[in-house]
This record gives sequence, C-alpha cells and structure tokens, in this order.
Amino acid sequence: MPAQSISGIFSALFLYNVCEQIRLDDLRAILKVAPPGREPPFRRPAPDYVHFAQPPLIEVIAPVAMVNGEYARGRIAYFDYGVMSLTLVLPFTGTWEEIVGLSARWMNSPELEQKASEVITVHIATAQPALVDPFEERLAEDYYVTWLTPMVDPGQPPVTAAALIENHGHFIAQIVRGEPAVFSAAELHEILDAKMSYYETDLLVVGWSAALLYDTPEGAAPTLQLLEYANSQLLEFRHYDGVLTRLLSEVYRKLEHRSGFFSRWRLAREAERLNLIRLEIRELTEKVDNSIKFLSDMFAARLYRMADARIGVPDYRMLVEL
Repeated sequence: MPAQSISGIFSALFLYNVCEQIRLDDLRAILKVAPPGREPPFRRPAPDYVHFAQPPLIEVIAPVAMVNGEYARGRIAYFDYGVMSLTLVLPFTGTWEEIVGLSARWMNSPELEQKASEVITVHIATAQPALVDPFEERLAEDYYVTWLTPMVDPGQPPVTAAALIENHGHFIAQIVRGEPAVFSAAELHEILDAKMSYYETDLLVVGWSAALLYDTPEGAAPTLQLLEYANSQLLEFRHYDGVLTRLLSEVYRKLEHRSGFFSRWRLAREAERLNLIRLEIRELTEKVDNSIKFLSDMFAARLYRMADARIGVPDYRMLVEL
C-alpha cells in the first residue's frame, strides 16, 4: 500500500521587539492600509464587541525568494506595543516522513532566519516615522506551525483528530519538536498532552517552539493569530526581564561603591527608574489580561491559555512581576 500523502502549509513566525510603541494610525497612513475589521474571526458566531483590544496592523509583503528557488509568501503584523511579527509560509505535499524532514529542516535553517532578518530590516526603515523610541538592540522570537489541511479519502468522512493521534502521534511529536527522533513513551505523552480540538475533525498540538495544526482554512486563521499573539507577549516579557536585570545589576554595583551625597542621589535616581519600569510592566500585564477578557469565545480563550503556558509566557511574567 503506498504511503499516505498529506498537504498543508508550513508557517514560520519571526517576532522582533523594535521600539517602545508603534503609532498604528501613523503607520497606516505610511503604508496606506485600510482600517482593520474585527480580529480575529472566531469559530462560532460572536457579538460585535468580541475582538482584540488593539488588533495589529497587517501588511502583505512581496514573496521572499529562498536559496533553493522556492518563494515564501509573507505578511507583517505590527503590534502597538512595539513588536513586529513576520510570517513566511511555504506549501507542501508529501508523506508523513517527508513532512517530518521538512519541518526539521526549516526549524533549524539559518537561511530562513537570515531571510527574515533582511526582510524585517527593510520594513523597519519604512515604518521608522511611526516608531516611538526605537531600540538599538532587538530581541527576537521564532515559532513554527505545520498546518495540515483536512484529509479526506473519496467517499469517506474527514480523518478525525483522535485517529490522527492514534495512528500518527509519533510523527506529530516529531513535527512539533522539529527532530526525527524516536521518543520515549513518557516524552511522547508529554508532547501530545498539550492538544485541543473543538470539532472531532480539528486538532492543535502546541510545543514551546512549534505547533501542529489540523483544520480548515476558516478554523486555522484565528488559531494562527492567537499563537502569534501569545509569542508577541512572550517577547515583551523577555524584554522587560532583560531591562530589569540590567538595571538591578547597575544598582548592586553602585551599592558596592557607595559613598557621599552624590552616590545617594544617583541611587535615588535609579530607584525612580526602577519604579517607572515596574509601572510599565504592570501596564503590560493589564493589557494581556484585558485582551483575554475581550474573548467571549471560551474555546479561543482556553486555546490561548494553553498556548500561553506551553511557550512559557507565565514563567517570564512571574520573573518580571517579582
């Protein structure tokens, strides 16, 4: 019997914190982008007030040429809190074994990361007038989603999520981890434990650096947006963790050499900076919490919390709130 052929799209997300704030209205004028509709679209009918508190501005970009002659379609999301997120997508068709190899290759590809950096640098320059207090050094996050379209044999219903896990769980685990390894039973259970389905024919398995999504285009769109949003929040908390670490190191160093009136004055100034940063962190955490409150779609809210926990947002949030 020939090996089963599957189709889908490989999405690589590259997120960068570029500045303290992006003035989206100014950027919309620069890029000539229309005002947004309600984002993200939800799986079930929802009231008009259901949306992100401040949806990102989306810019579709020209296809990006890869070294092997392929072209990746792309788009950039600009978040008002200073994050730019580049998504590059590549369609695929192949066997499970081939898709495992493809995901491992792209997830560990310096070429893809280099291409993303080149693209984002050009668009940062274009957006410069709308960027408030740009950073000289930018933190980055990457995340990968292997999206499989519904598998349907002629005359048969679509393959269910339960059947995928039962028959191809080891392949799914390899895709999520980005390595063609033979995992132990315990590790396989750990990887596949972070899964969720709304209907019996859709599936999301989330890892800390990648996810597998099995769904229709309509169902996949909001899930991809929520995964991107969670990673953007991780990047923000990482940024503030770095800022606090550097500031506290300066304070401790000055405490070791304190003497005289001016030393006390400088320490007071550092304490004031620390309080201002803590206020910014409190504002960030309130933004995160308020964004979730806007989601009256309970499945989307649970999906976000699962992804949020799996990629490590609560861990960094705890560090900066201590």
